[in-house]
Amino acid sequence: MKAVVIRTFGDPDGLEIVDVPVPVPAPGQVRIATEAIGVGGVDAVIRRGTLAAYGFREGHILGSEVAGKVTAVGDGVDASWIGRRVWAFTGLSGGYAEQAVALIEDVLPLPDGLTGADAVTLGGSGVVAHFALDRARFTSGETVLVRGAAGSIGITAVQLAARGGANAVAVTTSSVERGARLRDLGATHVIDRSGEGGSDAPAGFDVVIDVVGGPQLPLFLDKMNSNGRYVAVGVVGGQPPADFGMRLMDAFRRSLSFATFSSDTVPGPDRQAVRSSHFADAAHGGLRTVVHAVLPLDQAVLAHREMDAGKVFGRVVLAP
Repeated sequence: MKAVVIRTFGDPDGLEIVDVPVPVPAPGQVRIATEAIGVGGVDAVIRRGTLAAYGFREGHILGSEVAGKVTAVGDGVDASWIGRRVWAFTGLSGGYAEQAVALIEDVLPLPDGLTGADAVTLGGSGVVAHFALDRARFTSGETVLVRGAAGSIGITAVQLAARGGANAVAVTTSSVERGARLRDLGATHVIDRSGEGGSDAPAGFDVVIDVVGGPQLPLFLDKMNSNGRYVAVGVVGGQPPADFGMRLMDAFRRSLSFATFSSDTVPGPDRQAVRSSHFADAAHGGLRTVVHAVLPLDQAVLAHREMDAGKVFGRVVLAP
């Protein structure tokens, strides 16, 4: 079967499509013929070699979430799964392939009315957005800033905050066109990537959900209200300055809080319950997914170039 591997760490040209053996599901696993493969920010971070210290090596097959039909099951898995359309989390590897394996506890049936592309756009990102807002103790009436709102996590966080009764939902974005699209999804204010907005922008925020990180993170710590909660869910813009915590100490009397969040810390059944609810909501036209483009598997290099260039609004999906 065809799969995309990291031939060399670095820019997207280091990705290569190769022939590899069809995976055999181990006990407790299923094998899925993929119809849609999500291309996420973590894939780019792994591709660049940023996480090599965590055991990622050249030859690694990228991809963590897929949708498709179950073609085989391992020992201990009910054979009735065969032929069912599902979404699956494959870990942090194995997704960019014509067939992938996943543990049965990381598999969900897809409801009628939800495409595979929609599922891989919402499946992982929706869980992060939901539990990040929960970690921030977000409540109705508060002001929220979503930094890096043009990706699938940010787009879902905007919708959830708006539906949760936020007094204001501000977003950072790179263009007027993107700002208009985010307003259509529930944003009330648009500010630029340095945090500057119009005269009507909130002076401060109770909750910040940050997908970006990077050198400008301290500027947004300064924009929190007293008792504000800042939750970092990604570092697609790189690591923040090593001394960014001094900004919090300088604002000691404002009782600010900073936290990182990974959905790995949420019990599996809780993740699946939220994901199932999101899928049903999206299938009935509630939560909206934004698929930037669907590209063939052999165009993974182009998908990553688009992502690195900041051209993606929503999520790019690969289709074998």
